[in-house]
Amino acid sequence: MTAEKKCKVLVVGAGPGGYVAAIRAGQLGLDTLIVESDRTGGTCLIRGCIPSKALIHAASRYEELCAHFNEKESGSGKLGISLSAKPELDMNQTIAWKDEVVDKLNGGVEGLLKKAGVNIVKGWANFYDAKTCTVDTAEGPLTIKAEHVILANGSSVIELPNIPFSDNVISSTEALQLDAVPEHLVVIGAGYIGLELGIAYRKLGAKVTFVEGLDRILPIYDKEMTRPIETWLKKHKTDVIYKARATSVSDADGKPVLTYTDKNGDEQHLQADKILVTVGRRPNTQGWGLENMCVDMNGPFIKVNDQNRTAMKNVWAIGDLVGEPMLAHKASAQGEMVAEIIAGHRRSFDPVVIPAVCFTEPEIVGVGLTPDEAKAQGIDVIVGKFPFAAIGKALTMEAGGDGGFVRVTARKDNQVILGIHAVGAHAAELSGEFALALEMGACLEDLAHTIHVHPTLSEATMEASLAALGKAIHISN
Repeated sequence: MTAEKKCKVLVVGAGPGGYVAAIRAGQLGLDTLIVESDRTGGTCLIRGCIPSKALIHAASRYEELCAHFNEKESGSGKLGISLSAKPELDMNQTIAWKDEVVDKLNGGVEGLLKKAGVNIVKGWANFYDAKTCTVDTAEGPLTIKAEHVILANGSSVIELPNIPFSDNVISSTEALQLDAVPEHLVVIGAGYIGLELGIAYRKLGAKVTFVEGLDRILPIYDKEMTRPIETWLKKHKTDVIYKARATSVSDADGKPVLTYTDKNGDEQHLQADKILVTVGRRPNTQGWGLENMCVDMNGPFIKVNDQNRTAMKNVWAIGDLVGEPMLAHKASAQGEMVAEIIAGHRRSFDPVVIPAVCFTEPEIVGVGLTPDEAKAQGIDVIVGKFPFAAIGKALTMEAGGDGGFVRVTARKDNQVILGIHAVGAHAAELSGEFALALEMGACLEDLAHTIHVHPTLSEATMEASLAALGKAIHISN
């Protein structure tokens, strides 16, 4: 016999959108259930943002220690730090530490859900109408009927149809679980996921080759922003093959061989130990009964309005299901908003900007319009740029020599800020200030005359604004 439950709010998917929606609904006193077939936290926490940043951190630490050893060998230990032996990497221990971080955060999410009075149902939800689903739980099937349904099913990695995943052809999920560093890692796709993981494995000692279909890396950023990353790749002898189309993978003595066509249309072959496919993600819209819910679609995504309502009354969709950008913080903001709307609050999703960060070497962050994007819209702009090489804090961290900078773009007529972009070590930590400036409608003088702590990296934001005003202090105008 199938058990049955009823609730005010049913959330499907416990990723950064779903669990935030459920917690906020619980805090507001709404009877809430959340269904998740995997662990709470979703792709971001379990197999994406968090574990990849942990691996990037470990890789950076290992590279730094190797550098100190190499400096001792060459007699140029500029920091006065030396190692008597070359550092050894235990990849299994690295992955175990990464998993500890994930486990701690996973437990924290479950604790927050329980504290908010949210009931967690483990299993796969299948809908046979818009407000009713059956969940296959360990205790047997459970039918759930809800007044409101929040769809937060997330997304999955895209598999190339002619290059299926296997032991040697892996996605980002498997790349975060390798028990050994491959001698040669070939990465298909030089977007943010491919670059983050490829650079991490280069720091861990792998030879890394990127195969990219376009003529540049990170196409969502302009070339001025990506130049420091290209410089790092060249310095670390990391090849990027541009305008290349991956066509197939064969086996040679147990190792994968990638076949691709180069920019001239000629067929080429590249042998590797592992091939990492990072060509994007697609929304999870299949296999759980979406076709029975009478919602409208917008291409591959679920169509929603500015409150994340679907075409079906009291069915909501958030996060990766509803379109780009597929970012955890966007999903969380939408989840919180939807819960509050259900509780009777007046809300809509209308952010001025959604910050985007790429944890490459160096890091890159963008908020708002670039100078070229603003000009393409017919806006006359002024631009101020300030290098981290002139920031004392950056120099004390050995972070001023990577070509990094902060760039502020503003309207010329009223000096309202349209965009702020940065590339450099730890630049991601400036994203909050950048986003706040645009959300508050700040002008150049607001940032230029806000006293920033010395010495910090954030001084570069103030200095870039001063430069746009023609009043730079620490560089020549």
